[in-house]
Amino acid sequence: MKKHISVLSLSTVMIFCVTLLCGCGTTQTEPRITQVAIIDTLLGGMYDGSATVAQLKSWGNLGIGTMHQLDGEMLVVDGVVYQVKYDGTVNRPADSETIPFATVVNFVPTKKIQLKNIKSFKDFEKQVPQYIANRNVPVAIRFKGKFSFMHTRSVERQKKPYRPLIEASKNQAEFKFKNISGDMVGFLFPKYVKGMNVPGWHVHFVDKDRRCGGHVLDFSLLDGELEICEIYDFRAIFPAGSDHLAKLDLNKDRGQELKKVESSRE
Repeated sequence: MKKHISVLSLSTVMIFCVTLLCGCGTTQTEPRITQVAIIDTLLGGMYDGSATVAQLKSWGNLGIGTMHQLDGEMLVVDGVVYQVKYDGTVNRPADSETIPFATVVNFVPTKKIQLKNIKSFKDFEKQVPQYIANRNVPVAIRFKGKFSFMHTRSVERQKKPYRPLIEASKNQAEFKFKNISGDMVGFLFPKYVKGMNVPGWHVHFVDKDRRCGGHVLDFSLLDGELEICEIYDFRAIFPAGSDHLAKLDLNKDRGQELKKVESSRE
């Protein structure tokens, strides 16, 4: 059966501001975030894929998310989709495979910075915002370089009935690497996106040989180039006709669940 998806345009004020400042509407060359579902649907256990890998690649060349049935961590680098499995291996999923949650963007860097000797993720969080002109809009980043340490995780494929993410992630697999090079991609979202996406940093990693990676928990970088892309256009796509979506309680505050699931830095 062909899957149908519905599109919800979000942050109208944000898009309107671009029109005012630029004197015209957004074009295909301007960065736009396309998001499959929202973070609270994932936290609530909605793991059935609704968008295909092929669709995801048509919406952006950089991004992060997960696969159908929460089968590992997913990231998009240079338009290629990578799946980091629970056992740590990296696959390139077929175009027909599906995704329950993802955030992608047609990444057009507006700034490039050389970074050196960042001791930890917390250090990165403190240093990078100085290079961002507008911290009230979503920002996509790509860091390509060398790491003295990288700590990642992946999650195990789930079976129905699906458990909430706070339960499903309890037996996550964690990986630690030393002296590794690769790409770290992801987003910095303002706090006002709570419920829609992950406020703050959310990044994934894949090594240069595309053999290992995952959701980033911590790292120490030696040197490399950071690319920054500020984004003024945002849309979210929900699965039309989904009984799970219709029954899910999205009024529940899942902020504490998200904090526990997404980061070990708190």
